[in-house]
Amino acid sequence: MQAWQVHRNGEPSEVMELAEIERPVPGDGQVLLRVRAANINFPDALMCRGQYQVRPPMPFTPGVEICGETEDGRRVLANPALPHGGFAEYAVADEAALLPAPDSLDDAEAAALHIGYQTGWFGLHRRAHLEAGETLLVHAAAGGVGSAAVQLGKAAGATVIGVVGGEEKAKVARDLGCDVVIDRRAQDVIAAVKEATGGRGADVIYDPVGGEAYTQSTKVVAFEGRIVVVGFASGTIPSPSLNHALVKNYAILGLHWGLYNTKDPKLVGHCHEQLTGLAARGAIKPLISERVPLGGASAAVQRVADGVTTGRVAVVPGHEGAGA
Repeated sequence: MQAWQVHRNGEPSEVMELAEIERPVPGDGQVLLRVRAANINFPDALMCRGQYQVRPPMPFTPGVEICGETEDGRRVLANPALPHGGFAEYAVADEAALLPAPDSLDDAEAAALHIGYQTGWFGLHRRAHLEAGETLLVHAAAGGVGSAAVQLGKAAGATVIGVVGGEEKAKVARDLGCDVVIDRRAQDVIAAVKEATGGRGADVIYDPVGGEAYTQSTKVVAFEGRIVVVGFASGTIPSPSLNHALVKNYAILGLHWGLYNTKDPKLVGHCHEQLTGLAARGAIKPLISERVPLGGASAAVQRVADGVTTGRVAVVPGHEGAGA
């Protein structure tokens, strides 16, 4: 089969190599899956760089979430068992963790419903307890993780403020349903949030960026607000001033979705049922900005790493075109 492999750390476009290798052999409790679509996530780029908390043995195939097909014909969502990741024609995954792919979504959309939407659901509902009528601020609102949070926030009845970088991403955020869109390149984020909320600030802030975005969050979080930390796409991990959290009376909540798979896997299944229901009635629908063939995976992962994409980019083995 064809698979992308990483033999050394570096930028994805430089270290990902397309190779002809043997199909992976499932271990105990694992299944072989034909990859129908593999969604690109920022951790794929971090893994190539050697900067992710999980460091699979080399050579490894990146790709942490797929829509695949079992040997008996079931269409499923899975997190491939590294080092046999999803940017390949076949992958292996733990059978116990497979989730049924929603009938309402195509392969690329289904692949994208997994990590980003699960993270959003757990972050907004399990950790921050977002309520209808509250204001949700989403950083990087046009990106893969942010776009999921925007849709989930709207589905929950929140007023959603999206922060983006650039007019193209601002249009995407508006199309996603953001009530207010702030272009951080052209506007003062802090002043714009205060203006949009009448000086009150945001009840829940969803931050996959870190760095300056986190600093802005602390200045616009409302009384009894909650800042949900889900990642550091900026490359800078903030050091919170806990005296500030005390004085302003807000909470800082960490969200590591992967822990639920080991600590409370039943909640993952429950979350998937909720997401499937939302997708079936059209309340959420993953934004797939590009569908690229397997041969285009390296360049696509680099674009995600560089922060120039919107929504999700999916690798579809056997797909001929590279358009949306």
